[in-house]
Amino acid sequence: MSQITPELLLHAYAAGVFPMAEGRDDPEIHWVDPRKRGILPLDGFHISRSLAKTIRRSGWRVTVNEAFTDTVLACADRAETWINAEILDLYQRLHEMGFAHSLEVYEDREMVGGVYGVSLGAAFFGESMFSRRTDASKLALAFLVHRLRAGGYQLLDTQFITPHLASLGGTEIPRAAYHQRLKAALAHPARFTPEGYSPSPSSVLSGVSTVSGGL
Repeated sequence: MSQITPELLLHAYAAGVFPMAEGRDDPEIHWVDPRKRGILPLDGFHISRSLAKTIRRSGWRVTVNEAFTDTVLACADRAETWINAEILDLYQRLHEMGFAHSLEVYEDREMVGGVYGVSLGAAFFGESMFSRRTDASKLALAFLVHRLRAGGYQLLDTQFITPHLASLGGTEIPRAAYHQRLKAALAHPARFTPEGYSPSPSSVLSGVSTVSGGL
């Protein structure tokens, strides 16, 4: 029986490793430390012109920490997932302790996108995202990046790189380089909910470069 606790999970993140299960019904949790690590440089985030238009005009409402469990469950609601029951429970407990956060996107009263992750020092470990509308997860990521920059974060860890993330500026770096960046980020404080922070679509778009095309 696994003896993983929220405290052990935080130590693992600080050491550069993260947990995954082979599937939702797999009771075992495996520790992962990829040879190549995905990151999204907070100063290198860029979006397509079509996504910028969506951010300006969609009218979607963005919240944080209002539906953490529902966000994790939505991320796991796919044919293949690494989120099993124990992982769900562990992240719920981290959320209750103030270390795990969610960002939700709503269309009227329906949650159509979101992202969640773990915050430690000035590092944010993005765990998973989901989308029930075109560009909803990308909009969530744009609002997340803006929030992290405002809160003083230095590192956004995406674990792996997908075409989705690469289209937004995500890249891979060697394990050793990642550990160096992680060590530096952990030495500084950051706040996921900065005092007085109230983002608008126009503020999220300010300072973000746009590119033609994109996924």
